[in-house]
Amino acid sequence: MSTETTLKKFEQPMVEKVLTKVNSLKEIGGIALPPDYSAENALRSAWLILQDMKDKANLPVLQSSTPDSIANSLFNMVVQGLNPAKRQCSFILYGNKLTLQREYAGSIALARRYSTMKNIYAGVIYKGDVFEFAIDTTTGMKKITSHTQRMENLDDSKIIGAYAVVTFDDGSVNTEIMTMAQIQKSWEQGPTKGKSPAHTNFPGEMAKKTVINRACKLLIAASDDSVLMEPGEDGRIGRVKAEIEAGANQGELIDIPEEEPAEATIEPLDPPSPATSPKPESKREWKKEVSPKEPGF
Repeated sequence: MSTETTLKKFEQPMVEKVLTKVNSLKEIGGIALPPDYSAENALRSAWLILQDMKDKANLPVLQSSTPDSIANSLFNMVVQGLNPAKRQCSFILYGNKLTLQREYAGSIALARRYSTMKNIYAGVIYKGDVFEFAIDTTTGMKKITSHTQRMENLDDSKIIGAYAVVTFDDGSVNTEIMTMAQIQKSWEQGPTKGKSPAHTNFPGEMAKKTVINRACKLLIAASDDSVLMEPGEDGRIGRVKAEIEAGANQGELIDIPEEEPAEATIEPLDPPSPATSPKPESKREWKKEVSPKEPGF
């Protein structure tokens, strides 16, 4: 049987298994997905992307990943309400474990969903710009008071910083500011160490993505890091559903490096030893319910 035929036969039970789990949790009120989000469409898009992914040995990722890690990554994507077709998330292979990684666009989507953020935009500060900001000593929030640029300053080799301005529903504004040294330190945490073609050729755009990612991560973390939520009165997904059953594992949230991992070459990492990294109790209980002959969560 060809590899293509094997993957197509694998798709039906895997995708349906994730959808069944999601629908069962929705029925008991365990999770609430955004009203304009189609879990099935996102899963089909993810599967098409995964079918084209190869590991370092040029083997299909769907063959070299464990079935459980594939199922968990897909489930994690759905409960966060992310769609890989919109570049809101991507899949990364570490050893034989497939993981989900939230992207720049996904961070913006989650920040809007889990907070009162209305809009966010970013700007680059170049050498020679007049840039001033003030700090509200009662709230600690920053506000840009002046940013004047000249055309001759727009040189990506002379970037000295970047900022992201966040506006909220109540009209308040907050600003995240990073120096270029801080941005480069952030890039160094990623797999390409800030040396990818995107960082080399478009440092201004990547700097803006980095500062936006930081601003959004703070908003997401300031709300609640659970992705199994119920809608609030205003339609936003606002507070944790306290009645979530112990078996409803939402998967591990992968922190995003400040770059585009799709352009990076990820070196496989050995999975952690069970002796040093025990699985959460809820995950062990859930796995007991899954037949060893089929992929599960």
